[in-house]
Formats: sequence, structure tokens, C-alpha cells
Amino acid sequence: MPESNAKRSITNMGQRVLTPRELNRTLLARQMLLERANISILEAIERLVGLQAQTPNAPYIGLWTRLAIFQRNDLVQLLEQHKVVRATLMRSTLHLVTAKDYLLLRPALQPALTRALYAFFGKAGREIEIEPLVSAARAYIEEKPRTFTEIRAHLTELNPDTDPALMAYVVRTHLPLVQIPPGGAWNFAGSPAHDLAERWLGQPLATPEEGFRYLVFHYLAAFGPATVRDIQAWSGLTGLRNALEELRPGLCTFRDEQGNELFDLPDMPLPSANTTAPVRFLPEFDNLILSHAERGRVVVDKYRSSIFLSAGRVRATFLVDGFTAGTWKIERTGKNAKLLIEPFETLSNKVCDELVEEGKQLLRFVEDDAEKFEVQFANK
Repeated sequence: MPESNAKRSITNMGQRVLTPRELNRTLLARQMLLERANISILEAIERLVGLQAQTPNAPYIGLWTRLAIFQRNDLVQLLEQHKVVRATLMRSTLHLVTAKDYLLLRPALQPALTRALYAFFGKAGREIEIEPLVSAARAYIEEKPRTFTEIRAHLTELNPDTDPALMAYVVRTHLPLVQIPPGGAWNFAGSPAHDLAERWLGQPLATPEEGFRYLVFHYLAAFGPATVRDIQAWSGLTGLRNALEELRPGLCTFRDEQGNELFDLPDMPLPSANTTAPVRFLPEFDNLILSHAERGRVVVDKYRSSIFLSAGRVRATFLVDGFTAGTWKIERTGKNAKLLIEPFETLSNKVCDELVEEGKQLLRFVEDDAEKFEVQFANK
């Protein structure tokens, strides 16, 4: 630890206490948001432990804002080469992850996926016979990749008195499937076909035990230092305290100002609270603001309701000084593309200029076939 940091530290039960700004800057550094990284797309996706991908374009924007060089077609090629997949993983939501990470994470996340099934369907989800549905779906998909529209229709034909949505969710929960291209491609809006993960990737899934260790260590590398509750919030898993205790010998610990214990990997960088943080645009559902139980690391509490909408929607946001300072959206009319920036509070002229410059680059990335580009502030 640098001497300047050591002098600022407070101790609590022998552990260094990290301030909110130290945690903010550390998270930004690990998320490649203090400066754009000169690494490959595959390295970036693995370092981030995937990108949330409910909307097809969000991962592309998330990588653009983090990498020094990023071309959309390069990511599409990784999908086509079976090196990256779009699949249901953390929090039972769609993510874009490397093939390696899928094979490791999917078995470890099975309890979270099962829990989501019960949350959606309650008693019906707990009582339905799983194995016959999964076996029927597997045999059907082994013939060729299938869309979930096809899977539902096939299962309904076999079980006409059972809820088609429930049967499809059972398959989604208990049969490891990945979307195949063009699923996951930029602007793809159709119904993607799914294939058996082990066939598409040509490798077997890991054991839950080795996958769980990988999950914890890579989460901390991307989002730490973090509490047990943070790991649970990101993964969707529950009851992890005892499991973390078993991994403690390989970890180091800190405290936050509320006294919560924070786990981390040894020798990871902890930037100073005074580290400069540039303006950055984040896509919808970005993991930066979804991967901790306490989201105050980057989300300003009083504006939380402006970011997290009903029906699970999470708006695209922008960061000023490392914290969410507003939302943004792009409007397209013919050949004209406009970025509308909606700040939560009045911004200085300097910050506005920085947002305009960064926003123009974002517009040109998203709307590369437009002829006119405009950045507009909603309150001006």
C-alpha cells in the first residue's frame, strides 16, 4: 500500500477502512472506466465476467466505452466463432460471456436459476416434473437448434394441459442452452435459435465446485472489494457466507465506513479517492450499477428511481466524477441522429463540453450510417 494511502486509512478490527470515493475509484478502475483499455475484446469480456445483454446493443456500447479500440464486427465474429455466447446466467438474465466463462459459471449458477423459476411460477414451478420436459427438449434440440417459440410448441403438443410458458422456463432453467448467431449480433431483433451449450462449445461444463470458486474470484477482480451480499446480488445466489469462509484463506479483507466486511483478492490496485474520473456513457442494464447490493458506489441515491424503472428496466446513464449524473437516449429521424442528455442536476460548462465531445463519438459509433449528428441537453 502506498504510504499516502496508509496515512489516510482508518482501522476497524485491524482492517483498513475504505471510503466511498475509494470504493468508487477502485470499481471504475476494474471496470476500465478510468481509462480505456488496450486489450482484446475477449480479454475485456472475461475481465468483466460478461456483460448484461437483455437488449442486443447494450454489450457493444459497454465495450465501446471501455476499450481503446472496438469494432462491432469483431464481436460478431467472436460469436460466430463460438468464442463468445449470449445466454441466461447471473440473476437469471441474459449475458454475453466468453465460452470459457459460460462453461465454468453455468453449473455454479444453477441454484440461482432454479430460485428464479420458483419466484416466477411459485407452487406450479415447484411441482412440475422437470426431467421429462428437459429430456423431450434436449432430444428436440439435438435434431437442430430451435427457437423458444418452437420449443414451446413442441412441448405443448406433448403436454397440452400444461402451461407453455412454465414448460419453456423449466427448459431454460435446467437445460444449458446458448443462443446462436445472429442471436447476440448488433441490432438483432428476431427470435434467436438455441443450441445445447456443450455441443455448440465443444466442451463439457465444469463442476459446480470449481465453477463457484471461479465465480467468486473473478467477481472480486471485476467488482471488488465487496461484501457477501454484493456477490449474492450480482450472481442471484443466496446463503454464501459459509462458502466465502472456506475461500477466506485465499482472500484479503477491508471494511467500509459502515463496518461491513469487504472481501478482495490480494495485491489488487486500490486507486486514490482523488483519482480523476472522466465522463463516460453507459448502456442500459450496465453491470457497473447492477452488481452490488449497495448501489451507492456509483448511483446517487436520490436519483435511483430515475434509473431503475418498472418492469425491471434500467436506463442508459452517464457518469460525471465517477457517479451517475443523468440518463441519455438516441433519437433517429431519417439520416439525422440526436443524442439527448438528461442531467439530474445543473452541470458546469466544462462538464457539458466533455459530455458533448464524448457524446459525439458515441453517436458516430451507434448511428454510423447517419449524416448529421447532434448532441442536445434536455434542460437547455
